[in-house]
Amino acid sequence: MRHLVFCLMLMLSITAHANEADRLKQADFPAQSQALVLKNQAVLTYLWADVYAAALYAPADLSAKQAWDQQKTLRLVLYYFRDIDRSDVIKAATATLERQQTSASLKPEIEKLHTRFRDIQAGDRYALDFRPGRGLNLEINGQVVFSSRNDALARAYLGIWLAPKGLSDSLRSKLVD
Repeated sequence: MRHLVFCLMLMLSITAHANEADRLKQADFPAQSQALVLKNQAVLTYLWADVYAAALYAPADLSAKQAWDQQKTLRLVLYYFRDIDRSDVIKAATATLERQQTSASLKPEIEKLHTRFRDIQAGDRYALDFRPGRGLNLEINGQVVFSSRNDALARAYLGIWLAPKGLSDSLRSKLVD
C-alpha cells in the first residue's frame, strides 16, 4: 500500500513539473528584454491553480541574486493565466508590503501606483522595470502606465516578489537564487 501511495505521489509530482514547463512555454518569455537577459522564471500556484508565470531579467554579467542585492537594473514580468480583480491584487500587495514593514513614507506613491492597476484578464502581462537613478515603470501589456523616479519605491515594490516575507518564498527562491 505504501508503495502505491509513493508511486501516485511521484506521478503527480512529474505531472506538476510538466505542467510548469507547459505554463512557462505558454508565457513565452523572450531570452532578452530591453537589453537585459532572462535569468529565471517560475510559475506561482495558489491552491492548486496556476495564477501567473514570472520572469526575472537582469544584466548579462550579473546573477539574479547579485542584481537584486546590488540594486542593479531589473525587470520582472508577470504573465497571467486567469482573470483577477484589481482589488484582490491590491489587497495582496498591501498585505505583503505591511508584512515586510515597508516605509510609511512610500504609501502615497504606492497608492498612485495602485490606481493604475486594472482588472487582470488571462493573457495579460504586467512588468515592473527598474533602472537605478531612473526609478520604476509599471507596464501593462507593453504600455507604460506608471512611472516614478523613486528608487526606494522600486526596491519595495519589487520586494513583493524578490525580498524575504514576500508573496511566495518558493517563487522568490526560483527567481532570485
